Amino acid sequence: MQTAPRKVINAWCMYDWANSAYNLVITSTIFPAYFEGVTKNRMPDNEIEFLGRRFVNTALYNYALGTAFIVVAFIIPILTSIADYRGNKRNFMRFFCTMGAIFCCLLYFFAPEYVPENANRLSSTSLTIGIFCMVLSCIGFWGSLVFYNSFLPDLVPHNQRDRISARGYTWGYIGSVILQILCFIVVFFPESFGFHSKFDKDFMPARISFVLVGLWWFGFAQIPFRYLPINTMKERRELKNVFSNGFLELKKVWTQLKHMRVLKLFLVSFFWYSAGIQTVFLAATQFGAKELHLPTDKLIITIMIIQLVAIPGAIIISRASERFGNIQTLMTVVLIWIGACIGAYYTYTDIQFYILGAVVGLVMGGIQSLSRSTYSNLMPETKDTASFFSFYDVTEKVALVIGMFTFAFIEEQTIHFGGMRNSVLALMFFFMLGFVWLGLTMSALKKAQKQSSGTAQG
Repeated sequence: MQTAPRKVINAWCMYDWANSAYNLVITSTIFPAYFEGVTKNRMPDNEIEFLGRRFVNTALYNYALGTAFIVVAFIIPILTSIADYRGNKRNFMRFFCTMGAIFCCLLYFFAPEYVPENANRLSSTSLTIGIFCMVLSCIGFWGSLVFYNSFLPDLVPHNQRDRISARGYTWGYIGSVILQILCFIVVFFPESFGFHSKFDKDFMPARISFVLVGLWWFGFAQIPFRYLPINTMKERRELKNVFSNGFLELKKVWTQLKHMRVLKLFLVSFFWYSAGIQTVFLAATQFGAKELHLPTDKLIITIMIIQLVAIPGAIIISRASERFGNIQTLMTVVLIWIGACIGAYYTYTDIQFYILGAVVGLVMGGIQSLSRSTYSNLMPETKDTASFFSFYDVTEKVALVIGMFTFAFIEEQTIHFGGMRNSVLALMFFFMLGFVWLGLTMSALKKAQKQSSGTAQG
């Protein structure tokens, strides 16, 4: 296949620039710390009531995110199949982006009520708004990514996908850091923006940051929406019942996967280590705040270290894959993740937390980028790229559900004797399973390459 024009490839990378601000500010830094702060109360173990049940506040956060991933896992296979049939995956990507950005902005209304006695109270209505907007913005973020990822095999041939995938992640890290710095200015210097009362300084900067993220995401996303290709009218297959045909398409892809041993084994390994990766990243701020009692500024410093180190990390891992092979590189990176989980269990100081953040950052972007490009390279040549990538994304989302629910459940059950430390240690077993299945994938790949070589010589 021919490589797409440079401006189209750069436009594709620009979506990472646009939406990674959500992943950093909302998923990783300001919003988790804000949520933990506004839901903290005098009840035992900071429990809050939601939908008639009491939850540990951070466990509720993880359960809500897990619910969002369940929704994504159910709807994405249908939508991507429809997109492949109708050739309009760019439109679906735009829909989820717009939805996510709007509900991200609406997080501004997730705030406690002002009480003169300085005991700021979070109403049940405000909590419901916060959970609702958090879930829908999360669905928008992850929903748009499946369509974004599916463009990669349409734009570049196999030998360029590792490099372009890494470029997308690199642009995303740079863009998200720029917006994060702008948000930091608002958070750390609230008086400069007219916030003088303790109530305003505690809550308004974070709420403004949520709006800035939504505007940044939606605004820069207009660049890829302008340049990414859409199939011609002749290529589109207008079908009367796109929902039933969508399920038929999924069945066809699943049938192909059952006969592709290497790709199937890779998806199993990806499932297990993905359950650990995203859960670690999503829960890092909560861990620092609750287990180490770090203030917001030190938590933000840690996440910034992760982001900044992730930029060269993605490049280094991409270069390593060119020299040693994708699967071998992934196995090495997963071993580092296992070590990071053990290290987190024994982390007690801010310096240790910074070092741990640097290690996580080094392998965070690289393993995501390399996983995406490895799957793309193992895929068969097909026009139904969105449907194939739906399996990839559903695998990741289901893994996230298991990871987040496991993390929250173990925290609740062991809140008085380990809590989140036990949750982090449990994630190590997900990485161990991922490592084992990567080994099986490598063996199957070598066997397939040997058979292919023998057939060619014959």
